[in-house]
Amino acid sequence: MLSLSKHRSVLSNGGKTSTALRQAQGEREFRLVLDFSSAALAAGAGVLGGAMNALAGGGTFATLPALIALGLPANIANATSNVALLPGAGTSAWAYRDELAPVAGMSVKLLAAITFGFGLVGSLLLVLTPSEVFDVLIPWLLLFAFAVMVFGKRAADWLHARVTIGRPTLLVAQAFLGIYGGYFGGGVGLITTAVYGLLANIRPRELFAIRTLMLAVANLAAAFVFIGFAMVWWWACLPMLLGSILGGWLGALIGKRLSPGMVRAWTLIVTGATTLVFFARAYG
Repeated sequence: MLSLSKHRSVLSNGGKTSTALRQAQGEREFRLVLDFSSAALAAGAGVLGGAMNALAGGGTFATLPALIALGLPANIANATSNVALLPGAGTSAWAYRDELAPVAGMSVKLLAAITFGFGLVGSLLLVLTPSEVFDVLIPWLLLFAFAVMVFGKRAADWLHARVTIGRPTLLVAQAFLGIYGGYFGGGVGLITTAVYGLLANIRPRELFAIRTLMLAVANLAAAFVFIGFAMVWWWACLPMLLGSILGGWLGALIGKRLSPGMVRAWTLIVTGATTLVFFARAYG
């Protein structure tokens, strides 16, 4: 009887062990699927963000929502997005390198130096900003970028009909662009296009090269700070980074063929939709 009881106990324990093993295996498979899905979402957002930056700017409008959907806090998502988009911006800048030219008589090297220095300042400001504060700021930063894109050209035409903009004004504007690019970066390419059009009266298509380079420089400055302060979550950053390289290259190729109207319409749609989503998230 004792032997039979032990045998039944062994069978019972064996059944429990088998069930536990199946459950553990199922959990591992679920995590693998979840990890693959997360990586695929990050990579896909990277492709779209890299292409948008190459075309008109606004790549953060694609990458930031994806990272927040994956569970990253807003300030960490912004820092991770910044680093992930850096190689894509660099790829696009390299593709446009033959089109680089001074802006209003100011050399590309001078503009890049200003952007890098003040990009460091902006990224340090983000490090000091609590996540809950950044959650409230994001929708308004996005709305600002959207408004600049919608009204930038009309404002530029109105301004240039009345005043002449000097070199010091453009230098100050470039410093603010560096701070904004380092702090948030959302729509900084769009804002750069609008500011250069406003102050230097340059058409958007002529700004693809310089705008993309300034974006890459601001991202590079911020990357030093964000990585140094451990604000980058690499499991999400790496697939997005790889996607942004592909997207940046594809976007530069497409950008040389698309009409300015098509680029503007697409960017407005994505920017407007993302702004609405973040307002609903913060205040809904």
